[in-house]
Amino acid sequence: ADTARDVRGFAVRFYTQDGNWDLVGNNMPVFFIQDGIKFPDLIHAAKPEPDREIPQAATAHDTFWDFASLIPESTHMLMWIMSDRAIPRSLRTMEGFGVHTFRLVNAKGVSTLVKFHWKPVAGMASLIWEEAQKLGGIDPDFHRRDLFSCIEAGVYPEWDFGIQTFPDNEDQMFEGIDLLDPTKLVPEELAPVEIIGRLTLNRNPSNYFSETEQVAFCTSHIPRGIDFTDDPLLQARNFSYQDTQLTRLGGPNFDQIPINRPRSDVNTTQRDGFGQQAVFEGVAAYNPNSLGGGCPFPAGSQGLVMVPRHVQGKLERKRPVSFDDHFSQATLFWNSMSDIERDHIVGAFSFELGKCLSDEVRTRMLSNLSYVDAALTTRVAANLGVKAPRARKSDPSIGSSEKLSLESSPPESIAGRVIGIICADKSDSGGVQIVRAALEAARATVVVIGPRGGELAGTGGSIAVDKSAMTTQSVEYDALMVAGGPGAATVGSDPYVALNLGEAFRHYKPIGAWGEGRDVLEACGLALDASGVVSAPSATKAFAANFALAVAQHRHWDR
Repeated sequence: ADTARDVRGFAVRFYTQDGNWDLVGNNMPVFFIQDGIKFPDLIHAAKPEPDREIPQAATAHDTFWDFASLIPESTHMLMWIMSDRAIPRSLRTMEGFGVHTFRLVNAKGVSTLVKFHWKPVAGMASLIWEEAQKLGGIDPDFHRRDLFSCIEAGVYPEWDFGIQTFPDNEDQMFEGIDLLDPTKLVPEELAPVEIIGRLTLNRNPSNYFSETEQVAFCTSHIPRGIDFTDDPLLQARNFSYQDTQLTRLGGPNFDQIPINRPRSDVNTTQRDGFGQQAVFEGVAAYNPNSLGGGCPFPAGSQGLVMVPRHVQGKLERKRPVSFDDHFSQATLFWNSMSDIERDHIVGAFSFELGKCLSDEVRTRMLSNLSYVDAALTTRVAANLGVKAPRARKSDPSIGSSEKLSLESSPPESIAGRVIGIICADKSDSGGVQIVRAALEAARATVVVIGPRGGELAGTGGSIAVDKSAMTTQSVEYDALMVAGGPGAATVGSDPYVALNLGEAFRHYKPIGAWGEGRDVLEACGLALDASGVVSAPSATKAFAANFALAVAQHRHWDR
């Protein structure tokens, strides 16, 4: 399901004049492991347990946490996975990261180290765990549907593209942080993100398989001016992604599929293999040659030139000492969270570890968490009903980073938000029209929910129903509203309405009502003066504007 707790890939292809550049990252800036040699083990541990093939698409089981507890380098990533970042409200409201440190190389061959960032213009927002679970059954395609619908409606998803840059010094460290360690990030307070462009998704695929499913993203696809570092996980990805496409897309000519084809001239000595599109002439598919007059010629100085590095000493597979710090940035992440975000992290660890049957696994994982924060460990242990390990003294110098909290970047507009208006026969049709027009002018999506499909007989004309109550639930909406008019009595008598309003209130969502609709809220036990509850005697533009302000806050945690 789209809403499962997980890291999400965030890959973008740039069709440049010098060939394709694939920036293949995630919606989290770090990863579980420091060396790609452990990647198969990570995947095997997260897969369903082999003797029962369950649970599917979930990590709440012994084999995953057994592996994670034995690989303490995963602790920082686990903090991200157990946070709200792992259950985004929409693909439109999540960040993207290149994860690794790369190089930018200028025309003189001078190298600058760089990390790539995508920042959602719509702001960052997440689901609540209960919402994520329910949506997995109600609409497993929730994120894909949201992305498609917004693009179709002209509310184009956008991300600002930014870079953090660092000197390419001898040890490739920055402020004590090893830039080659993919389990570490560089706080924006130390290296601000400079915005250099914007990505806009302004068209849906006409054929999803051809234009999306067949995309062959490879980290090794880079143009001149971008180069790799010696990050061991990145180096492994450069091999494995290419190998994956050979199998997945049937051979070495996957780059000739239209969606993978560069928009620049390509000249290689590749002639054979399944799926070859061209008919080449000449006998020489190699270089150097004399039979073909020397053609094909090497690209020479116009080709990809790697930044030369002076290396001396013994070649070993050995991790640097800087890779041994597994917990300080996990503590930084915890320190940076708001109280409600910390509650969610505690709940997530408690849920996942509560599904484990092995006492040994739970004990070992709690021991790792004790190096992160004593309160975190104590609270999770209490939920599991076990004794917390001895508290470790935290380092007060670690501090916090405001940008790591979702609360630091609340959405600023309601563009793309989905708002349901609950109506019945004899509802205030004029008020529905006023509210709908105002919210849609702010580029929100308004859905009229009725007791049945078709049209309702409103007080001033018919009201077209978008969804019947039996086909939708509160978790599909960012906010709910009850229309005024005599029809509110019918709305209030429906127990299904009370269930959905109560659920939306419990999920801290904005709730609105006007006229007789206010009686429905009170009958459901929802106080009209509660935070995020907006009401008025009648539907006016001012009422709609106040409700839009409540929707822009996304959640009203102080309830």
